[in-house]
Amino acid sequence: MLLAGDIGGTKTLLGLYAPGSDPRQPVAQAEFQSGNYPGLEEMVREFLQQTNQTATYGCFDVAGPVIGGQAHLTNLPWSLSEESLGRDLGLKRVVLLNDLKAIAYAVPHLQAAEFHTINPGRPAPPPSAIAVIAPGTGLGEAYLVWSETGYVACSSEGGHADFGPADEMQAELWRHVSKKYGHVSYERVCSGEGLPNIYDFLRDTHYAPEPPEFAAKLSAVQDRTPLIMQAAMDDPAANPLCTATLQVFVAILGAEAGNLALKVLGTGGVYLAGGIPKRVLPHLADGRFMQAFIDKGRFADLLKDIPVHAIVSRVALLGAVLYGFDHLGLA
Repeated sequence: MLLAGDIGGTKTLLGLYAPGSDPRQPVAQAEFQSGNYPGLEEMVREFLQQTNQTATYGCFDVAGPVIGGQAHLTNLPWSLSEESLGRDLGLKRVVLLNDLKAIAYAVPHLQAAEFHTINPGRPAPPPSAIAVIAPGTGLGEAYLVWSETGYVACSSEGGHADFGPADEMQAELWRHVSKKYGHVSYERVCSGEGLPNIYDFLRDTHYAPEPPEFAAKLSAVQDRTPLIMQAAMDDPAANPLCTATLQVFVAILGAEAGNLALKVLGTGGVYLAGGIPKRVLPHLADGRFMQAFIDKGRFADLLKDIPVHAIVSRVALLGAVLYGFDHLGLA
């Protein structure tokens, strides 16, 4: 049995799969709050006990770089290694991969219901590269390149590259966030952790008033991002500060998605993944995202033809299962 997991900074999804089975049909599956556990081992033991199952192999995607079979998660105080996980959990072999690499691994296998098209474009056939960008708790990036046997998924830490403001407001945002963090990466302004930074900047520069009752709600929660997004989606007219926050976020996401498309020449398509895009689809489709995406001077025409899709299902676990089947000899 393959034990597969999508380990995020906020939530972790675990599943058990019979070798060679449908990777979308687990024997058992459960979701856990990552921060409630000191490590993955404790979570896995609880899952196996709950399901009364056993596993022989493990494949886990993690929100952070995987180097030499080891991973230090970016937004979770866990350190993992393939060797220690295998030993501590009694598994014959464990493989770790970056979560965006897992999503990229799943992209060639996506079904029509698993993504929503923002820009149909004109997709170039293989060997054209494909780009993946995923704002969730953090900002992940990956890409696929063509080989003789099909697409190869490649991980990246591009979300931590320097944020490049596209206009004067974004330049002021950079200055504001720089005072707090020093280095301003795209993740600081284009992720679940980044949205409150935009909100604070717009509030502190008096872009729009903050209703006292909403300020009280924000002060009562640890994670402000869901409240800000929900207010912008449910009643934008009554929440101009939240609405402006989401609009700035979408413009920055569009610009960085266009940057990634240029860097890997992703004429095969750009896929938006992570937890945020599927929740804000109307804002991605209103033109603001694509305007920022193609605003690349002489390369605007090239970017207009690149298809852009938002992944609307949680496919990182699918990628981890497929990767485990392929790399552990279980297909």
